[in-house]
Amino acid sequence: MSRKLFTAMGAAAALSLAACGGEGAGSGSSGGGGASAPEDLSIGVSMPTQTSERWIADGNSVKEQLEAEGYEVKLQFANDDIPTQSQQVDQMITQGVNALIIAAIDGTALSTQLQAAADADIPVISYDRLIRDSENVNFYVSFDNFKVGVAQGNALLTGLGIANDDAPDGTATGPFNIELFAGSLDDNNAFFFFEGAMSVLQPKIDDGTLVVKSGQTDIEQVATLRWQQETAQKRMEDLLTGSYADGTKVNGVLSPYDGLSRGIITALQNAGYGPTTEGGANPMPIVTGQDAEIASVKLIADGVQSSTIFKDTRLLAEQAVVAAKAFLEGNEPEANNTEDYDNGVKIIPSYLLPVETVFADDIEPVLIESEYWTAEEVEAGQAAD
Repeated sequence: MSRKLFTAMGAAAALSLAACGGEGAGSGSSGGGGASAPEDLSIGVSMPTQTSERWIADGNSVKEQLEAEGYEVKLQFANDDIPTQSQQVDQMITQGVNALIIAAIDGTALSTQLQAAADADIPVISYDRLIRDSENVNFYVSFDNFKVGVAQGNALLTGLGIANDDAPDGTATGPFNIELFAGSLDDNNAFFFFEGAMSVLQPKIDDGTLVVKSGQTDIEQVATLRWQQETAQKRMEDLLTGSYADGTKVNGVLSPYDGLSRGIITALQNAGYGPTTEGGANPMPIVTGQDAEIASVKLIADGVQSSTIFKDTRLLAEQAVVAAKAFLEGNEPEANNTEDYDNGVKIIPSYLLPVETVFADDIEPVLIESEYWTAEEVEAGQAAD
């Protein structure tokens, strides 16, 4: 994989700055690694699926950075199946891991496992997706997910030529027909993404600049179970045959994730939409995205998808490692947000990372120069082995 992982020396330097004093959740018998060397400790890493290149990259990055610190790592992917993830976490606890890093499929489905972890004094780090309805979550590492949504909303307006915070010189006035997509309702992040985007789009809907022709504007109407590409494609097909059967055209689509974007684009292409450079009668709508997946970066380079939100998962993995090491040394990891992430039981101390919007002109300076992808991978539309 071409994404450059941090070297052991670099990760160690970052980790040495991470922990501040105080007794943490990992100071007891099982999680208490304060007197133990890393090679005597193990960390369980539970990722939701291998159907998304993003989660494969996350899992591998966390594992490699933890191993560089000397820890034994038990990495499992749950294939988008809640019972599988529950069983895998149960097994990690039974095997005696000293800390858990979990990206949950369903943020409410692991209460039993989290209680077992707490009983064994195993600190739990919620990774990117906030685990809800449990007091037994010790820390959260993620990106600023409301700002991700804001960036997506602004990217849609920018693509349409409408003035906004990211493009104050926009002159287009509309009206533009748009449709809205959201993520899975069992993923807490889906709400932050949607609320952030709608904070930007709703005023333009209210003044008539944007028109949601289907009338589907509530997250319950536009959600996509398990973030499945096929589900998004089917819904877009239904919208086209239903709300656009009169010949009106879609001008833009808010998509919160690149996998959904590709499904939406497939439905649009099958309905005759395409880049104007190909002489299509129906110009491809502005379609947003998230995660800078290589297949979508290729589509952006080719003028098919408009934008994506880049979240450098190498940095997210690093913060998960920082937090795990702090707990296992008997400290509290540093948080930069202690107010906004309420999991329904308590506010979870969090470390949030920034994001970047990527249009075609940003691929080189943002993705290639950072060595997240190579120019050859962008050209091919797939990651190197």
